[in-house]
Amino acid sequence: MTPDYTLYLVTDSTPAILGDRDLPSVVRAAVKGGVTVVQYRDKMSETVDLVRTARQLHEVTRAHNVPLLINDRVDVALAVGAEGVHVGQEDMDLASARKLLGPDAIVGVSVGNADEAKAATAGGASYISIGAVFATPTYASSCLSFPQPQLSNNNVKRVRKENTKSILGPPGVRAILSCLRGYSPSIPVICIGGLNFSNIPRVLYQSRTSLDDPALSGVAVVSAIVAAQDPGVAAKQLRAQINTPPAFARPRMADSVAGLGEAEAKRRCLVEDGRVKAEMVVDVLRRVAETTPICHNMTNLVVQNFAANVALCIGASPIMSTTATEAPDLAALNGSLVVNVGTVTPDALANYQQALAAYNEKGGPVVLDPVGAGATQLRRNALRTLLSAGYFDVIKGNEDEIKAVATTAGAGAGIDTAAAQQRGVDSGASTLSDAQKAELVRAVAARERNVCLMTGRHDFVSDGARTFKVRNGHKFLGAITGSGCTLGTTIAACLAVKRDDTLLATLAGVLMFEIAAEKAGARPDVTGPGSFVPAFLDALWTLQGMYELGKADWLDAAMVDVCDV
Repeated sequence: MTPDYTLYLVTDSTPAILGDRDLPSVVRAAVKGGVTVVQYRDKMSETVDLVRTARQLHEVTRAHNVPLLINDRVDVALAVGAEGVHVGQEDMDLASARKLLGPDAIVGVSVGNADEAKAATAGGASYISIGAVFATPTYASSCLSFPQPQLSNNNVKRVRKENTKSILGPPGVRAILSCLRGYSPSIPVICIGGLNFSNIPRVLYQSRTSLDDPALSGVAVVSAIVAAQDPGVAAKQLRAQINTPPAFARPRMADSVAGLGEAEAKRRCLVEDGRVKAEMVVDVLRRVAETTPICHNMTNLVVQNFAANVALCIGASPIMSTTATEAPDLAALNGSLVVNVGTVTPDALANYQQALAAYNEKGGPVVLDPVGAGATQLRRNALRTLLSAGYFDVIKGNEDEIKAVATTAGAGAGIDTAAAQQRGVDSGASTLSDAQKAELVRAVAARERNVCLMTGRHDFVSDGARTFKVRNGHKFLGAITGSGCTLGTTIAACLAVKRDDTLLATLAGVLMFEIAAEKAGARPDVTGPGSFVPAFLDALWTLQGMYELGKADWLDAAMVDVCDV
């Protein structure tokens, strides 16, 4: 048979996962629900019990034309006539397994990096399994989507198995896929490790850099099915989810550069002959003024009042709520969310994750502002948690914060991002050249499949394909509390009305914010930060009136350079 790896089930016979149910019955329901491959994994049972259970499972899988693979144990696979085996880096070597099972058997190999993937491909693996994607314990409560059997504390402690491999995240999966593209593009590739209903759409989406990149052939799950109250329903829902683009997936210029005709590519170009296409920017800002989008801010208490005033001045409708239970209702209002990690507590982090999940489910744009991400280990851990928890349309921060993002769950684009300890929430002295800044935001955006914005004396923004340097702004922005936070609010309002081009929405928000700052700073009555803040709000309000009327001459002040990276 020709295997279909779309939904690959790895069994778990431990009581905490399986409960008191019969494994063959669980597998039967799962394959009826849509599982396409079954791997029987049992590290604890004696050989005689393994063979007995494997025979029962094979009866089930053969009846549905689904291959049964045995984890590690070639002897068990031979005894029951299974279609193949799966081996890890510390199990029987691929060559020996292939020799014992023959050329037609399915032999899969676990890999954790590109070298292991190349070796497995060269050695004749039938498919490779990339992992671990996420660092989550494999116990039933990790499956968030379906009702789970109750676990005793003793069972949780006994069965919990923390991943000890390097955690790859979607970027690591994509890196291996990209390597295989030029080496062996046809070999099937799946991924495994902490996958469940809540994160599979993002893994499938973010593991591809562009439409030309190879896609995963499938995903492997354990407790998401085995521990589900109804394995058949769980499998059916997962299968449907795999075949449906996530709500947050949007058309991206970075995905389709090669597929665009010359006319369309030119139309979507934001800067031409050294000038911003003012009509495109004004169109975004006019939509904000006309539709008054909801801008949900989860931000620190120090900034809430300022952020709300900025939102009102640009035409948005601010809601300052840090309670995640409101997020599903707010996400349904077609607005956007700003997650400003200014306050890092366990409760705050839990609220951020719940709100992120709610907006991802509805497809609402989300901006991440990782305040002080490079300052403490607590904040670095919080950043890692949030990047693993969901999809962000835009990540914005100062140089130190973007360096922290770059070194979390992925490489920093070949740039030395090991900067000195960040001092508080402010960025320290810059250690990167303009070319390095441009490359860093491009690499982060390509890795995350979103837009990355680095603020500073000059701002750098990219969607992984288009990268710009913005030279507008005023020094007083760096002398007041919350300027960066309120820039996130401004961008989020623009994202709410321009979802088909995240980079354009981000650039529109940056230009309005920075040019308003210039106009405020140029007023004769502005002599310092104290007089600057009300003048800045006035300038934003004035610009709103201009772009509401379609006036674009204020954009003559825009200074945007195209970065060749």
